[in-house]
This record gives sequence, structure tokens and C-alpha cells, in this order.
Amino acid sequence: MLETLQQWDRDLFIFLNNLGIETHDSFWVFVTQIESWIPLFIAFLFIIFYYYKWKKGLVVFLFVLSCFAVTLLATDLTKEFVARLRPNNDQLLSDLIRVLQKPTTYSFFSGHASTSMAITTFMVLAIKRFNKWIYLAYLWPLIFMLSRIYVGVHYPSDILVGALVGTCFAYLFFKLTKRVLNKL
Repeated sequence: MLETLQQWDRDLFIFLNNLGIETHDSFWVFVTQIESWIPLFIAFLFIIFYYYKWKKGLVVFLFVLSCFAVTLLATDLTKEFVARLRPNNDQLLSDLIRVLQKPTTYSFFSGHASTSMAITTFMVLAIKRFNKWIYLAYLWPLIFMLSRIYVGVHYPSDILVGALVGTCFAYLFFKLTKRVLNKL
């Protein structure tokens, strides 16, 4: 059963990765870099302080930062424990896929997926009562996660599990945030 799921995961990865078009490579390499999203992070910071003002805004900011840090730590620990090779490092796939990046760390689960979903879900939970447009922020993790398949460094299961883990951490940290905010 596990072997079948892994084969489906590899097959889906190969299919999706090969949908890439060379003329779009520079776009996907750009969006897969965390630095490309700094303006979005600045916007998130502005949004937090706009709606929560200074004291509560600082609490929300510290919790979203903590959520990010814990999610990243859990991701890194899991990668070391599971030690799944990235597709770009799998010799059996080298002739079947397009590789635009060559990280040497492990694959399972995606830090891009987990952290982007953690930050975005936390932001949505924190802002949705003030502004429904915040749901558009989910475009970021969607593009960010797809870029990891496009550049050849993550299987779909890495992305899916990372997104689920990030979402769970966001819910947990937002619950903690609400408790603290209710005491202020």
C-alpha cells in the first residue's frame, strides 16, 4: 500500500514537473525564493498593526512570528528524522524531470508549504473579522507551493503534508493568541 502511494506520488510529481515551460522558468525560480515575498510580509505587518493597533498588534505579531518559528523547527526536525531524498537528488528521476534548483537537504515535508500556510492561515484567522479580502492572501502559499514542484525539489505529498502541518500550527497559535488578547 505504501509503495503504491509512493509510486503515485512520484508519477504525479513527474507529470506536474514536466508541465513546465522553459520561458516561464525565471518566474517560478523568482517566486520560489523567500526574498521575493518580503513586500507581502511588510504588508502583513502593516495589516496587523492597522487592525489591532499597537499593544494588541504587538501580541499578534509576536504570535505569528512564534508560529512561523515553531513550524519551521518542526519541519526541519521531521526532515532529518524521515530523511526522504528530494526528487532532484534521486538518480532514478534525473532523466525524467526538469530541475531548476538543487538543494541537498531532505524533502519531507516542505518547509515552503508549512511556513507559508502557517503564516497565511494565522493572518486569515486574525484579520477575517475586519476584512474578508484577507482570504486572497492564500494565493501566496498556493503559488509558493506549486513553485516547489515546478523547480523539481518536492513531491506533491511533501507539499500536502507541509500545508496541513502549517495550517494546524496556525490554528493552535491563533487560539493561544485569542486567549492572550482576551486578557488585555
